[in-house]
Amino acid sequence: MTATATSVDRPDRLGPRATPAARPLRLLRRLLPAALAALCGVLLYVSFPPRTLSWLALPAFAGFGLLLRGRTWKSGLGLGYVFGLGFLLPLLVWTGVEVGPGPWLALVAAEAAFVALVGAGMTAVSRLPAWPVWAAALWIAGEAARARVPFGGFPWGKIAFGQADGIFLPLAAAGGTPVLGFAVVLCGFGLGEAVRLAVETRRTGALRRGAAVLALLSVAVPVAGAPAARTLVSDKAEDGTTTVALIQGNVPRAGLDFNSQRRAVLDYHARETRRLAAEVEAGRKPRPDLVLWPENSSDIDPYTNADAYAVIEGAAEAIKAPLSVGAVVERKGKLYNEQILWEPGKGPRGIYDKRQIQPFGEFLPLRGMIGALNETWTSMVRQDFSRGHEPGVFTMADARVGLVTCYEAAFDWTVRSTVTDGAQLISVPSNNATFDRSEMTYQQLAMSRVRAVEHSRTVTVPVTSGVSAVIMPDGRITQKTGMFVADSLVQKVPLRSSQTPATRLGVLPELALVLLAAGGLGWAVSGAVRARRTAGTTPAGTTHVGTTHVGTTRQASDQA
Repeated sequence: MTATATSVDRPDRLGPRATPAARPLRLLRRLLPAALAALCGVLLYVSFPPRTLSWLALPAFAGFGLLLRGRTWKSGLGLGYVFGLGFLLPLLVWTGVEVGPGPWLALVAAEAAFVALVGAGMTAVSRLPAWPVWAAALWIAGEAARARVPFGGFPWGKIAFGQADGIFLPLAAAGGTPVLGFAVVLCGFGLGEAVRLAVETRRTGALRRGAAVLALLSVAVPVAGAPAARTLVSDKAEDGTTTVALIQGNVPRAGLDFNSQRRAVLDYHARETRRLAAEVEAGRKPRPDLVLWPENSSDIDPYTNADAYAVIEGAAEAIKAPLSVGAVVERKGKLYNEQILWEPGKGPRGIYDKRQIQPFGEFLPLRGMIGALNETWTSMVRQDFSRGHEPGVFTMADARVGLVTCYEAAFDWTVRSTVTDGAQLISVPSNNATFDRSEMTYQQLAMSRVRAVEHSRTVTVPVTSGVSAVIMPDGRITQKTGMFVADSLVQKVPLRSSQTPATRLGVLPELALVLLAAGGLGWAVSGAVRARRTAGTTPAGTTHVGTTHVGTTRQASDQA
């Protein structure tokens, strides 16, 4: 028989047990960062068109940066993914308007993975001095990756595209969408760091001057740089003017069934062109020097269909001006999304084949695997389109018009190549009928506004079903149509040939920011590795104060 005696050194007291109410509280604490990350992502979405709340991007990134600061890379990966979902799920909902939620959710899941990787990297650089700079560069590096892979990339949701109404817009002329996006993200992270330091100072009474100065500079430099860049933006006519007409013929019905309405769509655009010609003859509208039809305005190949040829020729002769016609044509068994330069009395005189074609819309990657999942999805893209290889610049009357077809407006290189090839104004012919009345139209219109400032060119946006618009080189919309109405816009616009720094520099600003991100990440990772090695080789009983080792061993005690 044995007995257990209570130790005289310890009180005979049991620790408090966790109450049932404490468990939900602990769970709530664990879920709170994820909920806040999702909320910040939604806030970023709300900053995008059609809303004019671009400034909300700043608190979105301020909150996101504070959530990531000092966490492990695994936490950053998870919070980054949740932030990406909060942003991209509502932003890209239009991709599932006609095909259902499957493709939409798959696209968002893939794109949010890039944001997750950026979040993991941000947790590492958040321990560096001037961390908002490194973190903002990492975000732009993530956008650069999204714009290239997979399947040619998907740059939709670049931060720059949400800033068409923002104070930072002139920075697009300084360094393109990467510099504009970097300025917004840097300002947001700097704002968050300034708030954090203010709270810390209030709590401790000690101000870390160096960190405070860097945080304020992260906010002040972008805010001051934007008005300074306004000198790069001008709508002055350098090469005279031209009077341009945009034709929006409308479609019989929205949705994917648009493709079965090809003849009706062609007739609608020819009819609207003839109506405009009648108004010109009556003196109610000025005579245009050139006329722009949208993408897919003639999905009947005019090269092989004499009736379609006659309809387009009749419209050109009625308006007495060259047309740019969007057509789907077949050459040597290959399909092309093509813009055709059509001269009245002469017919086709030039072509531009779309170079950046849309995955899952104009070509179907992984066709076999997707067909096994859902045969309906493969039937939507029965034959893949082929890519063009040359920039499209049409000489129409006395103007050189650069062609950027619809989806291409999201890609920096496609727009820039038309300007470096001599475009004096840019046309973005589009077809948004497939996406009904979703936000897609307004998001794409905002891209065109950013492109106008980026390259200091008038940008015209002729669309089958709206919103068609004329955009000045400073990003202002001077005319626009409604959605799903037949209409035309006629306006005298400036022709410009000078190049902005963004045009001349091309990909260099983006490359510099990617290298900056790589340098910051390398610095953070190497510092963490060195710290682990030092901790692993430190003798027992030794602590670190900075890089100085202070012994607390018995030997020190004996010497004392």
